[in-house]
Amino acid sequence: MGKKENDEIIPDEEQFTVTLDLDDGRKVECNILTILEANGRDYIALLPQTEDEEGEVFLYRYTEGEDGPGLENILDDDEYEAVVDAFDEWLDEQEYDEIVDEEDLEEE
Repeated sequence: MGKKENDEIIPDEEQFTVTLDLDDGRKVECNILTILEANGRDYIALLPQTEDEEGEVFLYRYTEGEDGPGLENILDDDEYEAVVDAFDEWLDEQEYDEIVDEEDLEEE
């Protein structure tokens, strides 16, 4: 079974992607890691598939409107820090879930 994201189940075997148009004109294909909430707003964490951006995670404000999903830059430092904290918590939960799953497998 997949992970629950904003009341939707995302299957483990399916990987959703987004193509970003960066300010320098490059296009970067990114995997969607999660959509999370901080301070009452939704944000999205994206992991670039290119080696140029290896190890980086892009965080954006995430909106859904009549025209579909949208991304906005986070310009406020305090807002960005809140999103980073929420993302770190999400990462900790993922690591915990992996440890618990591994322990369950070892017990079988």
